[in-house]
Amino acid sequence: MSNTELPPGWVAVRLDEISEVRLGRQRSPKNHTGDQMRPYLRAANVGWNGLKLDDVKEMNFTDSEVETYRLLPGDIVLGEASGSPREVGKPGLWSGQIEDCCFQNTLIRVRPAIGVEPRYLLLLLRYEALRGSFAKGARGVGIHHLGAAKLAAWPVLLPPLAEQRRIVEVLEGHLSRLDAAEASIRRSVRRSDHAWASVLNSVARGDLNGRTVHASLRLVSEVADVGGGIQKQQKRRPIKNTFPFLRVANVARGKLDLDEIHQIELFEGELERYRLECGDLLVVEGNGSPDQIGRAAIWRGEIPDAVHQNHLIRVRPNGELLPRYLELIWNSPLVVDQLREVSRSTSGLYTLSTAKVKSVKIPVPSRADQESLVDDADIWETRINAARVVLQGAAARSRLLRNSILDKAFAGALVPQDPEDEPASTLLERIQVERAKGVKRRPTRTPRQRRAAVATAADPCLTPSVITPIPGDAIQQEFEL
Repeated sequence: MSNTELPPGWVAVRLDEISEVRLGRQRSPKNHTGDQMRPYLRAANVGWNGLKLDDVKEMNFTDSEVETYRLLPGDIVLGEASGSPREVGKPGLWSGQIEDCCFQNTLIRVRPAIGVEPRYLLLLLRYEALRGSFAKGARGVGIHHLGAAKLAAWPVLLPPLAEQRRIVEVLEGHLSRLDAAEASIRRSVRRSDHAWASVLNSVARGDLNGRTVHASLRLVSEVADVGGGIQKQQKRRPIKNTFPFLRVANVARGKLDLDEIHQIELFEGELERYRLECGDLLVVEGNGSPDQIGRAAIWRGEIPDAVHQNHLIRVRPNGELLPRYLELIWNSPLVVDQLREVSRSTSGLYTLSTAKVKSVKIPVPSRADQESLVDDADIWETRINAARVVLQGAAARSRLLRNSILDKAFAGALVPQDPEDEPASTLLERIQVERAKGVKRRPTRTPRQRRAAVATAADPCLTPSVITPIPGDAIQQEFEL
């Protein structure tokens, strides 16, 4: 956008024309200890809903290094790199919560010049991060690096200072309401998840919809055939005798994700041995998360002649078990707790085996009662899924509305322009003059310092050193996508 297309009073600038952009100090072994240990922020301390200061590390900073890397109220820190493109450039606003706090080179500090509202710049940089602009401009393979030089040259639209503040006031109001709405949606989604878990438990107990079904506890080995899968090896690189190959990534809890199916080479007799049959239950063998252990989904013959990897265990029910009934009770919290217990290891991983799966006990009612429980559960699932669709639609509309509001805010269409405002071009000239003179931004005083200054002015006999500090400094309220 050229200056002639900008809203009245706005200018297009590079970020480093209106702020100081600096990469943090590298963490090296020699600074792990020392007699000048100081707190510092790293990428893990920056979240989408504000700074996370419950785990702030320390390393040695000399006095001269502190002068370079100290954070001042009003500074913005951004994640310099991430393995996830969405996390690149995620910003947070520093409000002086920790004295003499510095920052590491996993962060880039943006220090706004006098006349640039830090909250405006924070919202603008967050907008760029959320819409993926920083990720597109990042470099690297696997880890996406934004880099201080790239950020310094980032194009920014700057309104007059008074308009910056109007934008912040209106934008924060809109975003806080959207935050509240999205938090309500998330709570409703969690309630739907709890409702479905309750249905699954009722199926396992045999008391869904208020009636009691008698069931006997049976070992899985008594009512199903349990088998392992094929280990992926170099010799199985697909060449000529290839077949569809299901992996752990294809199995979620209660559903399959078949968007990406790999191929594997099979040898004589293996297709007959490993071919999946309609009604097989695919169980995930291991996972670092105890909540995901043993998650399972039924195979309905979606792809002909498919086989599965050795990190999936196949449970093929015999005539006593309905496959859908087995899938429902297997994913119930009652059975998942049992799976978690048998899979626990001393290493912290949770790993199942065919032997462990065979040893699991499950309730087995009559086939007629299984059919009745399945019918009732399917009705509940339809209702719960309908509610989830509504919630997903509401979440999507909220995201669209958020994006629309942000688009308008940073295009000059959210609040009206006031011809009485000092143009941003004048502000930019003043910043350039002050820089030429070597004038740096004065540290923004915290609320505690302002209270001390007021008290000192009211009683000249007092000095800031004898004023009792008042706790509870104001901290910038952040928003979460």
